[in-house]
Amino acid sequence: MKLTDSVLRSFRVAKVFRENSDKINCFDFSPNGETVISSSDDDSIVLYDCQEGKPKRTLYSKKYGVDLIRYTHAANTVVYSSNKIDDTIRYLSLHDNKYIRYFPGHSKRVVALSMSPVDDTFISGSLDKTIRLWDLRSPNCQGPFATFKMQYDRTCEWTGLKFSNDGKLILISTNGSFIRLIDAFKGVVMHTFGGYANSKAVTLEASFTPDSQFIMIGSEDGKIHVWNGESGIKVAVLDGKHTGPITCLQFNPKFMTFASACSNMAFWLPTIDD
Repeated sequence: MKLTDSVLRSFRVAKVFRENSDKINCFDFSPNGETVISSSDDDSIVLYDCQEGKPKRTLYSKKYGVDLIRYTHAANTVVYSSNKIDDTIRYLSLHDNKYIRYFPGHSKRVVALSMSPVDDTFISGSLDKTIRLWDLRSPNCQGPFATFKMQYDRTCEWTGLKFSNDGKLILISTNGSFIRLIDAFKGVVMHTFGGYANSKAVTLEASFTPDSQFIMIGSEDGKIHVWNGESGIKVAVLDGKHTGPITCLQFNPKFMTFASACSNMAFWLPTIDD
């Protein structure tokens, strides 16, 4: 099944999970698409089975809290940032719920965390105004990168940055009511997408579909907006009936499903076979 405008418009919520007592900060699909892991302000880490469509287990990080969470390439390990005590990044084995390694260095909250698609390195960005490159095998920070300058938006802050799977595009999310699509090689703005509700400067996650063709973002009124990345045209507005702003939204890397979250987690499926 190929992702098209009509398939995207046909997506509906298939299941809603109410495992959390506070907002979900972050979630991440495993590289094989079989599980999704979420972190919440209630200090819990919930693991869901995407094929059976149900929660599998819950772990807690009561002491440090859990903010951003990412799967590594090994099936049952994650890295996550904390929102209590310190700003160390922790490398956790889900199998036995034990820490493998700690990555200290940031002096303020970590606001971005991303695994390399090709090896065991990962990158983190923090309110301490540093970006750090790490290797899972070593607790010491690795070092620097190429940069290009972009015109800064005075009206809002940048809250996220994602590469498309083909490496050609960068998606910049903001806490305003627009997101920008950038050519990753030239650094020029290709499209600006807007027209979704975000009046309270909430950090909303924007995502690419796995084929790099479409861009999606949630909104404060529980709706999901989808654009064609090439034409810049909005192709769908989907109603998730979320109780709060959709702060997290990602497409499954392997299967025709995506997930969205406020304090509830919703799994979506298409309702047509194209």
